[in-house]
Amino acid sequence: MNSNIKIAGTSPQIYARIGGVLYLIIIAAGIFGEFFVRGKLIVSGDTTVNNIMNSQLLWRTGIASDLIMHVCDLPLMLIFYVLLRPVNKNLALLALLFTMIQTAVLVATKLNLFTPLILLGNVGNLNAFDPQQLHSLIYLSIKLDANGFGVGLIFFGFACLVNGYLILKSTYLPKTLGFLMQIAGLCYLINSFSMILVPAFSNMISPTILVPAFIGELSFCIWLLVKGINVTKWELKQSITH
Repeated sequence: MNSNIKIAGTSPQIYARIGGVLYLIIIAAGIFGEFFVRGKLIVSGDTTVNNIMNSQLLWRTGIASDLIMHVCDLPLMLIFYVLLRPVNKNLALLALLFTMIQTAVLVATKLNLFTPLILLGNVGNLNAFDPQQLHSLIYLSIKLDANGFGVGLIFFGFACLVNGYLILKSTYLPKTLGFLMQIAGLCYLINSFSMILVPAFSNMISPTILVPAFIGELSFCIWLLVKGINVTKWELKQSITH
């Protein structure tokens, strides 16, 4: 068999399975950080500050969970590139670059989540701030994290559109998954740009607008885990492009 058909002697089906596992970890870690940590601790009023102060380990665990998610992003985007490059190498690379920017933005914005821990630690010069000022700074850091998340999802939205197109044209993955990923991309873009341009509208549609995105990503994840790809058609596509 042509050495180009298999990557380092490894079947693309193995890459698909590994990708499914990584995708599942990313989804699980994202849900944990967003709903079981920030969703639990961030509420209205000064209760948020008290919650973080009394549950600092949980808050730190949420940050660690997010970072694990972004670590998994890196091998997953490489796997997507390997699986989809037989369709169009340049577009597969473009999707990889979009996802790379998304991950870089989201990792950088996670630094905001350390701010409450620093401010609540009564470190040195922070004694110059009164409690109300500290609370305002904590809310600001949380808001910056949320906005940074929205900015990062702009790049991921475009990645979903490109990957969805590649899946549609692949022949070795179901077209339905391609449509679902493109819908996911549109949802992410609508959510993020409305946050920037029309915040009131964003508040109306969020988080409902992200439900189709979750369905699309979860469907792709499960398909990779259970079915993988049609190796025969992948090999045919690979041989044609080479």
